Amino acid sequence: MQLSDLENLKIAVVGAGYGGAAAAKALSLLGAQVDVYEQASRIREVGAGIGLRPTTMNRFREWGIFDAIAEVTSPSDYFEILTATGDPLMKEAWPADGEQVHTHLIHRGDFIDALLGVLPGGMVHLGHKLESVEEKGEGAILTFANGTTAEADLVVGADGIKSVVRHQLFSQQPPVFSGEHAYRTVISTDAAQGMVVDDNLRMYIGRGTKVYLLPLRHRGQVSFDITALNPDGTWAPQVTKEDLLKTVEGFDERLVAITRDLDMDTVNIRAVYDIDPVDTWHTDSVVLVGDAAHSMLHHQGQGANSAIEDGGALADALKLADSLKEALALYQATRKPVTDELQRISRQGWTEEEINDVFPGQKPAAAGQE
Repeated sequence: MQLSDLENLKIAVVGAGYGGAAAAKALSLLGAQVDVYEQASRIREVGAGIGLRPTTMNRFREWGIFDAIAEVTSPSDYFEILTATGDPLMKEAWPADGEQVHTHLIHRGDFIDALLGVLPGGMVHLGHKLESVEEKGEGAILTFANGTTAEADLVVGADGIKSVVRHQLFSQQPPVFSGEHAYRTVISTDAAQGMVVDDNLRMYIGRGTKVYLLPLRHRGQVSFDITALNPDGTWAPQVTKEDLLKTVEGFDERLVAITRDLDMDTVNIRAVYDIDPVDTWHTDSVVLVGDAAHSMLHHQGQGANSAIEDGGALADALKLADSLKEALALYQATRKPVTDELQRISRQGWTEEEINDVFPGQKPAAAGQE
């Protein structure tokens, strides 16, 4: 699209999470008028750590925000997968993207703070819970629970796994329970029983349980995550310390000790869900990004990275295409095959024999994709 067309484009982003904030940054750099509408009255990310892949960090470099993100991260050289008792199964460098070879480990809260911190003041509007989105003419109208409305030439649905935009315009299929729970917390490095010796991600796997140690050295902390089989699909289930200890029976005694010492009030407990692939991500004036488009299981650590890449790909498409309609089609054609495959791989089983295929989503079919 021509520069003048982009500068006259009015864009409404629904949701101020990773996908929404990234899309807002990328789109605002095109010169478009961007407003972000977030249902929460304040932004607060709970949980623990994630890894920002080399391609993601290069997007931040492209947008001029690399330093703002990198300064609250710990750069990792490789990831390692081990048995429950610590025998090595796989050790591999992160897939490089140009000169960028590190995956940057970051706390979810620091990440969203950094992303929102690089958006222009006044762009994000809190307390706007979306009730409906209606296409009208060459744009769309958003109606919020607080009684306000907003009109835009383009609506970007970045409102997560329970997306109102997706449900109203694209798919009414509900999220799908994986049969797992995720238990996430952050502890001090001193409480990690000597298991954190560098800045590299390690995963211990056995008997249907995965334990992740993700160092956050810049904080003097480590993200400690357990993913375990559980038939309870309640979104926020009630789980006791004894329940957690059962999931790590037979694991390295140091991991058991970390679990035993946890303050349960600090543990974020969630049933694990994803969604089935959505056939179409866009109309002529509404498009989905991030979890709203392709929520995936967290086993590959690709959810946030995929959301960031969506924002970049959407901005790229708007620059390359001749019209908004063509841009949205190009964006879907670019991103959907990648995320369909990531969703598929993330759902595969987790025996030791399958690790080479399913972690971290770079082999075999998704080689080089982030």
